Amino acid sequence: MSEGTQAAPPAADSLSVEVREDGGATRWLEVEVPPARTAKSFERAYRGLARSARVRGFRPGKAPLSVLRRLYGSAVAEEVERELVAETLPEALERTGLAPVSEPSVDATVPAEGASFAYRARIEVMPEIPLGDVTGLPAQRPSVVVAESEVDEELETLRQKHAVLVEEPEDTAAQRGHHLTVDFVGRIDGDAFEGGSAQDHTVELGSEQWIPGFEDQLVGARAGEDRTVQVQFPDDYGSPVLAGKAAEFAVHVHALRRREVPALDDEFAKDLGDFETLADVREKIRETLLAAKERRARLEVRRTLLGALIERVPFEVPANLLRERLERRIHSAAHDLEKRGMPRELVGRQLARLEEDWRPLVEREVREEWLLQTLAKRESLQVDDVELDARIAQMAEAQGTNAERLREAYRSAEVLEALRGQILEDKAFEFLLAAASVEDVSDS
Repeated sequence: MSEGTQAAPPAADSLSVEVREDGGATRWLEVEVPPARTAKSFERAYRGLARSARVRGFRPGKAPLSVLRRLYGSAVAEEVERELVAETLPEALERTGLAPVSEPSVDATVPAEGASFAYRARIEVMPEIPLGDVTGLPAQRPSVVVAESEVDEELETLRQKHAVLVEEPEDTAAQRGHHLTVDFVGRIDGDAFEGGSAQDHTVELGSEQWIPGFEDQLVGARAGEDRTVQVQFPDDYGSPVLAGKAAEFAVHVHALRRREVPALDDEFAKDLGDFETLADVREKIRETLLAAKERRARLEVRRTLLGALIERVPFEVPANLLRERLERRIHSAAHDLEKRGMPRELVGRQLARLEEDWRPLVEREVREEWLLQTLAKRESLQVDDVELDARIAQMAEAQGTNAERLREAYRSAEVLEALRGQILEDKAFEFLLAAASVEDVSDS
């Protein structure tokens, strides 16, 4: 600035912004909008109202301002308040450099024409995280060994999945494990009830999938036989109409079938797909189990190592951020439960349990993210476009799609930067792991 010149006075519509700290993760942003800017907002609101308002005694758009103030003054003030906050809060945040991690909450005065308008916004930010020395943190890595007994168990499971149902001779008495094809009609106090009847339905004896006592009373039945089954619906049964009620079912048995599992031989291997021998199947099972154990081992190393870092570096997790993340997860779960047909009265109870279970998990997610982000920043870690392209190519191969198509999909969904952030967190974790003290433990 040359000698003799003076600083220009602040513009008439310039905001007054102050920041006050209230704990490690909370800031109060105090904003004052000058009278000129408030007046312009009122002017816009009344101008729009004048065009649309229908006032008795006046032609459309011709009602005087004094009449509009008298009839709509409070509603206009509310509109101006919303408009000014929406317009000036981003401006105030940019000026102060605050980066909210949750939706700001606003406490505002009622704006008035010809006066300044003031409000306070509670802003949650990422707190300062004093990382300190991160070398030597303990972690545990489970051993990655596949025993032959584990291969045997998987092979038996595969064998059971390929079992076929074979019809029994006509005079065979039903035992546990048999599959019965039945018709049934259920009645309560002599009256049939909704959902209590079916034809050609399959009942597996011993599966415990039916009302307690229903399957037991069909043991010994033969094809062509009629039986009367008496049961009582549990008090906590899903349908309040049936809960606790005694019911009687008239059951007709059409047929009995037993599960027959294939022999473990090379023919069974060929039936499974691209295998020639049973040894080929065993080797494929071993590879799959080994890969799964390696994934679990990596996850356990990450869990224990980040758990140790969380214990070493405590910091505040903002309450609103935690609530918002938890609500998003609960909302998604509610949609899924309702889509699967869970009764509405049970959805609420299930969500309450999930909220209690998920709260510490969500808080830990935030802690892990922020610790890794802080470490990446301190160590000046970066993710370049080559690394981003490599990750997208890897994901595309796993999904069986084209890498460029996946990149375009991510770009249109504005998630490329989120993916870059994930890669950066992975790099920060690898940095942490290189300095950790990792103990190999048995895979229990």
